[in-house]
Amino acid sequence: MRKTLYLKFLLGYLIFGFFGFVVVATFVSSTTLEHLRREKADALYKEATLIAKTYATDLYNSETSLDTVKAQLDALDTYLSATIWIINPSGRMVLNSSTPVDVENEIVVEGFDPTITAGSYYTVGTFFDTFDDEMLSVFAPITSNFKVRGYVVIHMPMQAIQSSCDSLLNISYILLIILFLLSLIILIFFTEMVYMPLRKITEATEQYASGNMHYEFQIDSQDEIGYLAASLSYMASEIARTEDDQKKFVANVSHDFRSPLTSIKGYLEAMLDGTIPPEMHEKYLSIVLNETDRLTKLTNSLLTLNNLNTKGMLLDKSDFDLNQIIRNTAASFEGTCSSRNISIDLVLTGETMYVNADVDKIQQVFYNLLDNAIKFSHQNSTIKIETNEKSNKVYVSIKDSGIGIPKEVLKLIWDRFYKSDSSRGKDRKGTGLGLSITKEIIHAHGEHINVISTEGEGSEFIFSLATSAIDDED
Repeated sequence: MRKTLYLKFLLGYLIFGFFGFVVVATFVSSTTLEHLRREKADALYKEATLIAKTYATDLYNSETSLDTVKAQLDALDTYLSATIWIINPSGRMVLNSSTPVDVENEIVVEGFDPTITAGSYYTVGTFFDTFDDEMLSVFAPITSNFKVRGYVVIHMPMQAIQSSCDSLLNISYILLIILFLLSLIILIFFTEMVYMPLRKITEATEQYASGNMHYEFQIDSQDEIGYLAASLSYMASEIARTEDDQKKFVANVSHDFRSPLTSIKGYLEAMLDGTIPPEMHEKYLSIVLNETDRLTKLTNSLLTLNNLNTKGMLLDKSDFDLNQIIRNTAASFEGTCSSRNISIDLVLTGETMYVNADVDKIQQVFYNLLDNAIKFSHQNSTIKIETNEKSNKVYVSIKDSGIGIPKEVLKLIWDRFYKSDSSRGKDRKGTGLGLSITKEIIHAHGEHINVISTEGEGSEFIFSLATSAIDDED
């Protein structure tokens, strides 16, 4: 596009100018000449008819003299810039405004035939080879007693008509040149408003195609081209962000896989080469087992996240008692809570609370949130789980009084593999995918999840679910 579109438009502009001149030189020229010829023929025919009905008729009726008529024809000759004849049907010249009266020397037009006009009142040519140049010759019959006595023929050089035509054509050429120059405004407008933005867009697409997704360009336009440029720039920024996330994702996966694998390899090599004595094998095999559990958990989390991101994911929704799920999930952490003297306070709305959702995935959400709350809570503290129903929705809150989340990283906790610096020591087996999976599950249900946290005081996660028809009927 950058190499040919402008040249095509410029070529079209030049072709327009060329054919404009061709049309003026041919079609307009011939049309103008024909129009002037007809217009002049009409004017001369009126004069010839007037002469035929007055001076010529009087002459043939012997009501006036030849010299008197000759004087009148000479005056009209000068006025019309044309030669006026009075000629008999036989071709004998009676009067000629361009020559003196000479009755002794008879002039006869050889081959004179009044039907030469072919049904019209004028003809163009040398008039039976009488003239050397082309003439416009107009006929008007002289009648008396319903009989044609002769003809008034007015001759005007075609050169005079051609000169008038050329004058008009010169005006047309000047107007065409002015129009051609004014049309440069369109070319300039196209260059500035269309071609240059398209060139910038083309250059940007080439940069993006080469992998430079951080290339920036700007087009200040509010039309479709500006919208296209803005959309392209936004698309590139999104792709660049996705690529950055992908690189970060790969780096995080590599790091989280490398650490346990390094530990497993180190311990096994130490046991094989005798660095770790046999009586210590059980201890370090237990560590290796814990690391493999960590790898298994990481792999399962990645598979879960991939399934949640699959377009068109189907949820196995059903109506179930949310309160029972909360009680069961809390009971599964009884041993962990007892070892750290952490209590779980359940403040549930009603004995039962039916919601319509995917029971397995919602149970996973509770597990992830409660697991995090326990990990980052202090000993001898309380975790509060509360439900509230409002406008056909139930809002679930899981609140701890643990270390909290720093304000500057609050928005980052939903990112995959993200772990704050304060959590790394407490969450050695964590994958950094729990909250990301939780968010994906809640969003898949068309609901929302938020977090309120103060560093050093604790965190509260709140999410919503739609209540079911069963609960409404109750």
